[in-house]
Amino acid sequence: MPAYVGVYTARLEMPWVQSLKEKRALVRPVIERIRARFPVSAARLEGLNDHKWEAVGFVVIGSDPAWVEATLQSVAAFLRRHGAFAVREVGFEVVRWDLEAPALPEVL
Repeated sequence: MPAYVGVYTARLEMPWVQSLKEKRALVRPVIERIRARFPVSAARLEGLNDHKWEAVGFVVIGSDPAWVEATLQSVAAFLRRHGAFAVREVGFEVVRWDLEAPALPEVL
């Protein structure tokens, strides 16, 4: 049975931000709203100690590749619409994983 894993990454740029606290106040609420609205896992990936930018990533798994891609496209659109930052360097990938039923252990 195949499964499809989709990954969306984006670099968020905020050159006007003056502190890490201010950056977190912009990024964290949007990430939390995405997690609540879409069936994705989210992570802050890079730029955690830089107040001008941050890289974020979102992952979803499903049995339908079209649904996986549509879900990530919806996340991307939400991020662009609801964030007080510029979205740059976007990456999308959907990978097929073939899952086989695990073999039952032999009883001795």
